[in-house]
Order: sequence, then structure tokens, then C-alpha cells
Amino acid sequence: MATSPTAVAGAVLTGLSVLGYLVGVATAYPGRAFSLTGLMVGLTLLAVGAGRQRGERG
Repeated sequence: MATSPTAVAGAVLTGLSVLGYLVGVATAYPGRAFSLTGLMVGLTLLAVGAGRQRGERG
């Protein structure tokens, strides 16, 4: 079964956001709050992509 491009984008964005958050905990940098926004968007894309992969609509 092929992986949805939306799910892949969500997984990548989630991973980068977690990494950005961890770096932000150790060192303050401008824009570090966007890592939380990226995490929320990434998890949403991951869920939508997984739903599409299963053939669900909604």
C-alpha cells in the first residue's frame, strides 16, 4: 500500500517541529514558537493523510 503524500508531509513537518522545539528549549532563537504551530499542522496533515490512505472521507 502506497503512503499518501499528505501523510509524508505531515510526518516530515512533525519531525522538524519536534527538533525545532528541542533546540528551542536549549537555546532561545527568534521564531521558536512556530515549532508548536508546525507540530499542530504536521499532526493534522498526518491524520488526514492516514485517513485518505484508508479510503475514509470526511
